[in-house]
Amino acid sequence: MLGRAKTYWASPFCLEFRLGFWERMPTRLKSRKSTRQRGLGRLTERLKRSREAVGRTRERFWERVVARPVFYALLTAGLLVFALAGWPFVKDHLEAIAVLDLVSGKPVPALVGDAVGHNISTEDLTFEVESGAVRARIYTPEGVKNPPGLVVFHGVDHLGIDEPRLESFASAMASCGIEVLTPELPDIKDYHVDSTSVKTIGEATQWFARKTGGPVGVMGLSFSGGLALVAAADPLYKPDFKFVLAVGSQDSLGRVAQYYRTNEDVRPNGTVELLPAHEYGPLVLEYEYVEDFVPRQDVGPVRAVLRAHLYEDKSAEEAAALKLSERQKLEALELMDATSTKTRDLIAKANAKHADEMAGLSPRGKLRTMTTPVYLLHGQADNIIPSAETLWMASELPSETLQAVLVSPVISHIDFEGGKPGAMDEWRLLHFFALVMHATETESGKTPWL
Repeated sequence: MLGRAKTYWASPFCLEFRLGFWERMPTRLKSRKSTRQRGLGRLTERLKRSREAVGRTRERFWERVVARPVFYALLTAGLLVFALAGWPFVKDHLEAIAVLDLVSGKPVPALVGDAVGHNISTEDLTFEVESGAVRARIYTPEGVKNPPGLVVFHGVDHLGIDEPRLESFASAMASCGIEVLTPELPDIKDYHVDSTSVKTIGEATQWFARKTGGPVGVMGLSFSGGLALVAAADPLYKPDFKFVLAVGSQDSLGRVAQYYRTNEDVRPNGTVELLPAHEYGPLVLEYEYVEDFVPRQDVGPVRAVLRAHLYEDKSAEEAAALKLSERQKLEALELMDATSTKTRDLIAKANAKHADEMAGLSPRGKLRTMTTPVYLLHGQADNIIPSAETLWMASELPSETLQAVLVSPVISHIDFEGGKPGAMDEWRLLHFFALVMHATETESGKTPWL
């Protein structure tokens, strides 16, 4: 129907009718229609003149303002301010990419290397503190005047400051313009977690702060992270700590020892995850208190076997085992089986006996009044020091003190051997390290990039 109407309207008959209708229309109506057409013409003309005026105004603006050097100077200054405001954020993340790639053995993208890479030099030295001589290594970025300082304390490992992962991390941080000190903790190196190491951590931090001219960031790996927090809570050492980064660290040694016995990872919200403990954890506890696990006359021979086993020195372990009596062999085998009911009962007794000592070596109870900025990082599947320990610390720290906390599937205990993380997991770890990079380079140890 619509098609037929359109056809009729355009037909010759209809056109003739429309012309006839116009002729028959009264003059008054024709005049109205002509007036309306003239009005539309005038409106069209006005709009045309208005567009032309706007065009001339735009041209005068570009000629008088944009073409002038002052405009370009202001525009350039604005863009520069914007770039400078955003550059710290970008730079921190580029540095984090470089560090994570270098530590995980990946090649650093050329763009990142060009933006943040520095040649570094290393120096082995020994410095004196109140408690004695401390062996250490300094990683210095070349061509950087007054670089910020970071002290990195190794975990429980017989290689100490020569542990390859520690060397790789310190070198990566130095390549980003940070001077890094790695002091050796003799007792931690020999698998002993005690108060001597807390004092060494505090004194080494004091020494480096004086050398660099101000408070320095402190990073502690594994049990050393918890001890670093204990040192930072001490008024004697607190002024020299810019911030503390604890990686895979304990809140309560007693709770960790309980975990070795039960395989239960208890969280602040009351939930419990069953996570079988790695044999390494219970062995460190047994080696620390071996006199609580075997008769006094067997302490020396059994400790020698445990020590060689922890040091991963198979030949030394076999040689030490040859010196054991049959009873001592059974005792050593029993201790190496953390699933044994007898061993678990002995761990419980040792835990109760040394509860006060463990409490003194634990951040728990010392964090609620801490004002030193704190960063916490933990591997989600860590079965040496369970990740619940970081959650406990986060729950105890004041909100203004806790700068960032991350439990990540990208890492395990203190290395990059986690499961299969997603893109967001990778980004969270990258952003966390960017926060740390920024904190290292600021005077306050805090970061706005939250």
